Amino acid sequence: MVSAIMEESKRRKIEDSSSSSSTSSSKKIRKSRIFSPFRSIGNVSNGVPFSVGNLGQSFYIATVVGNSFQIYDASTLHLLFVSERQTPAPITYITSHFHYIYCSYANKIGIFKRGKLEYELSLPDNSQEKIEKLLVFGNYLIATTLNSIYIFEKDLSTSATTSVKYPTSFYSCLKINSLIHGEIVDLVHLPTYINKIIVATTNHLLVYNINSGKLLFTSDEFITGITCIEPAPALDVLAIGNGEGTATIYNIKKGKTIQTVQTGSNSKITSISFRTDGLPHLVCSLINGDLFFYDLNKKSRVHMLRNAHKEKYGGVSKSQFLNNQPIVVTSGPDNSLKEFVFDPILSTTNTSVISPPRHLRSRGGHSASPTNILFADERSHFIQSASQDKSFWTFSLLKDAQSQEMSQKQSKTNKEGKRQAGLSSGFKDKLPPIVTMTQENARQGEWDNIITGHQDEIFARTWDSKNKKLGNLQLPTIDKGTVKSVAITQCGNFGLIGSSLGGIGSYNLQSGKIRKLYKLHKKSCTGIAVDGMNRKMVSCGLDGIIGFYDFSKSTFLGKLVLNSPITQLCYHRKSDLVAFACDDLSIVVVDSTTQKVVRQLFGHTNRITSMDFTPDGRWIISASLDGTIRTWDLPTGGCIDGIHVPNVVTCLKMSPQGDVLATTHVNGLGISLWTNRSQFKPISTRHVEEEEFANVMLPNVSGDGGSSILDGAFGNENGEDDDEDEDDKYKRIYKSVDQINENLITLSLGPRNKFNSLIHLDTIKLRNKPKEAPKQQDKLPFFLELTGSQVGDRAKQAENETDANQIQIQKSEMVSNIDSDSSKLLSLSNDKEHSFESNFTKILRESSTSTSNTKDYSKFIDFLVELSPANIDLEIRSLNTIQPHDELIWFIEALTFGLNSNKNFELIQAFMQMLLRLHGDIFYLNVKKVLSNKENYTKKEVKSSTRLFEKLNEFNQISKEKRLKLDDLTKYCSGLINFINKV
Repeated sequence: MVSAIMEESKRRKIEDSSSSSSTSSSKKIRKSRIFSPFRSIGNVSNGVPFSVGNLGQSFYIATVVGNSFQIYDASTLHLLFVSERQTPAPITYITSHFHYIYCSYANKIGIFKRGKLEYELSLPDNSQEKIEKLLVFGNYLIATTLNSIYIFEKDLSTSATTSVKYPTSFYSCLKINSLIHGEIVDLVHLPTYINKIIVATTNHLLVYNINSGKLLFTSDEFITGITCIEPAPALDVLAIGNGEGTATIYNIKKGKTIQTVQTGSNSKITSISFRTDGLPHLVCSLINGDLFFYDLNKKSRVHMLRNAHKEKYGGVSKSQFLNNQPIVVTSGPDNSLKEFVFDPILSTTNTSVISPPRHLRSRGGHSASPTNILFADERSHFIQSASQDKSFWTFSLLKDAQSQEMSQKQSKTNKEGKRQAGLSSGFKDKLPPIVTMTQENARQGEWDNIITGHQDEIFARTWDSKNKKLGNLQLPTIDKGTVKSVAITQCGNFGLIGSSLGGIGSYNLQSGKIRKLYKLHKKSCTGIAVDGMNRKMVSCGLDGIIGFYDFSKSTFLGKLVLNSPITQLCYHRKSDLVAFACDDLSIVVVDSTTQKVVRQLFGHTNRITSMDFTPDGRWIISASLDGTIRTWDLPTGGCIDGIHVPNVVTCLKMSPQGDVLATTHVNGLGISLWTNRSQFKPISTRHVEEEEFANVMLPNVSGDGGSSILDGAFGNENGEDDDEDEDDKYKRIYKSVDQINENLITLSLGPRNKFNSLIHLDTIKLRNKPKEAPKQQDKLPFFLELTGSQVGDRAKQAENETDANQIQIQKSEMVSNIDSDSSKLLSLSNDKEHSFESNFTKILRESSTSTSNTKDYSKFIDFLVELSPANIDLEIRSLNTIQPHDELIWFIEALTFGLNSNKNFELIQAFMQMLLRLHGDIFYLNVKKVLSNKENYTKKEVKSSTRLFEKLNEFNQISKEKRLKLDDLTKYCSGLINFINKV
């Protein structure tokens, strides 16, 4: 799979480079709706040599990572600063001078302080030569290309008035005759050599006076070639390295070779450094990854440190002793920075023993592109990462110093004291690359909680995430096939191993003994998952079969057969949804409870490399060889966001908290982190086409061009995103309309329980009615019993007389109040500004007397829908049922109007049901009896009953038509869905 990804990435790069010029101007650059690039972790150093700077007694180390650089504290290797912005081109060289960092990129030089760019220099005359080396000393800055030397100096005339403390003024340019001397490979400044530099070409050493521009000295030709030079602590002496593993100690003043040092290897020497703490030692870094330590006085080798850096990725790019310290710092293209220290000399009377250098501290990452990652904890603090370089790392998202490589030290014996089969006791090589892995933390610290499957191995290995080391167990496949998939139950007790031959074995992780066997698949088992309760297990394979099992009872429940092979599985435990990536470029989502396909997502145009659920289970994020990252909304089944990335994604994982998306890419050594903007603002579920996909650069170390972790929490004043165009017709927040089309029957947008309450209102009232009347307390406390028998006959008599007098007074006041109130009522009834009818009756009456040809009851219907069920019941009960039944007729007309508008269909039916239930007797007496015996009633009564009958009949006819239409549409949709599911 990795080789296929690499080939596809190269093909896409060629296509992109050929079409970029024609499409760059016409293609609209968009940003992703959901994900924003944040930063990259796991990058320490590339092949560019580091630079060591000092501030007093403290040292710092500056390393290069692509278009950025990082500054570490040499005493702890803690990350201090990262360059604030990326450089326009990759950094080719870096050097330091007190507080300032000088970086060369393309034909420019950037001067940084604490990671911030303060000044930028360009080569004069718009020269497009690429700067290869930099040198800073005194008031000068020297930049060299392959054939030229550019000299910049500090402007002393303005230094008194300005705070500029670095060279910015171009002084002169010196040309090298490449036909005679060769190309420039290095340059240094020797102490006490005022205004002079030594330039090393491929065959000669040249001494220039940069003040006058004169060539002062040319050495004899070095037949073996020159690769690097380094000043020695002695005057006029420097060391010269070549491509055949030989270092030469050379006196530049005399033009003589003092001493020749043979490293014993034919590898190229990349750098030389002298020890300055009192011992005459030097170190040579070799391209094969070794460090050669040599004693100049004894003319003997001190030690050869093998495999300090990986030869496969370029060996050691630079090694350097810290000034006056027995510490040597090394780095290489294998993405690592290391420090080695010499312990104090063990001396006796006659001899002294120099112990070999030991590893002191280091920072590192993957040397090759990572292929598998997973979040190691629920707080999204650590990420487990595996790569093709055979390493297994734990990276911290919060603090760089907490990242470390998992130890692969292999135990000689297991818990029972028996030697493990297939394990070697040495460190000659690491374990094969990891192809699949899983982790559960329920039993962390008690026994191993990580299982990994390695390339071409017939057993899986266990790891201890607490102690960060390899475990003691080996879990073989049940049919001797190679490991293709692994899983651990949420309880942490059982591990499942899927084989390339289709078998699945369940092991107890505490004892390592096999417990269950499953044999369903005929081809490779590519995915296994178990739910959180250890009840259901799901598996898939290249045979296209999805198997369902009862894990606790070890029984087979059923299977689904898809039309294409299944390459991977992703399980969401909270919703019991399982997503399968198929070779037909689709993602099939299955409900493991019902064992039915609920979604099938098409859109990718090449093989799907990875996918994952969001924590809430609403979205699936997938990546493919087509160079896209797509976000799928499961409720709608559409692709709601897409990202075009320059490098193909090999693996992606969503953090357990849903705030970060982690991705790995083909040509990147780090892990890219993307922030989730949907945690701060709603995201539209509108389907997007591939033409609307975002064109996003990958996250980088400096975070330049990316976003903060709180991106999306703060919008602009209009409430829209800053990256959204003003003429964009699609808004991020979609507001649902009350009615999509006037011809469609639409239900109400209110809560469902309102409709149920209207239908069963009588039952609700009966249920809420108290079953028993409140009972009086049998015996009250003595101080509350104030009856006549308790306070005496005299008090009782006084109470009765007082009560009689009060009753007489109240009667007289009541008569006077009735007379005054009746006069007030008469006056209010004659006043047009006051009315005793409710808003319900008022709006109903005003709607029925509209001046237009057709009565408009829309205002009344809206008012009626907003009322609570209890108020609706009260208002319908309060309708005037006396001849000529105007209010009843108006109410039926309003309901008929509501049916014709195709809105609130179920509520209109509920309102009519309440009307018939409450006033059914009125309709019976005034419609059936009057119309059947017209001769016994007046014309006015017959006319009102006829109107009432006509309105009821009109409502009945329209309601019947609407019900039939709704029934036909429902049956059609149901039949269509059943047909699609069967297909």
